[in-house]
Amino acid sequence: MLASPLRWRSTDIAVGAALGVACGVIFWGFDFVYPLLSPLLGAVLPGLSSLLHGFWYFSGPLAMLIIRKPGAGMYTNLVGAILEILFGNGYSVISVFLPALAEGLLADIPFAISKYRKFTLPRSVFSGFFIAVFYGIYVLLTRLQGVSLFSVRGIVSMICEIISGILIAGVMSWFLYLAIAKTGALDRFASGRAVRSKK
Repeated sequence: MLASPLRWRSTDIAVGAALGVACGVIFWGFDFVYPLLSPLLGAVLPGLSSLLHGFWYFSGPLAMLIIRKPGAGMYTNLVGAILEILFGNGYSVISVFLPALAEGLLADIPFAISKYRKFTLPRSVFSGFFIAVFYGIYVLLTRLQGVSLFSVRGIVSMICEIISGILIAGVMSWFLYLAIAKTGALDRFASGRAVRSKK
């Protein structure tokens, strides 16, 4: 009997963990870069700093494109979040862990709709979009308490969040996946073979 293509293999677990660790280092580094850039963007237009938030949640779509298994986004996100917490930053454990869990679940949606058979740029973009909508609302309810979604700052923040989700978590993740696949590092995965076979 052939194993289900959706069943996790030890290779999937190992690569997901490695990807989570790499993304966790990026998350942690960005925790220190963001406070430097955010005031500069906010001085131009309040809410503009949301354009950068995609760097905190691009790992979900990227993991789905590479591993192509249910829960890949959540698994990679949680590994990254745990590493980010262990390294230490200015955010609470809950404010890192719970969003990572939700973002990972949302990353799955566009791929789950196709029963994990289609892994395309549009689906990566929608994956980033769904996460961005959640994260935009999350930010308004936590870090920007008192700012109405329908205020100028709330609208700018949400629009910039969606742009970030589409361009960074969606488009950037797609081209990052292609770049990794072209090196041959993913040849043991359907995702890697799909790219290399087009050469």
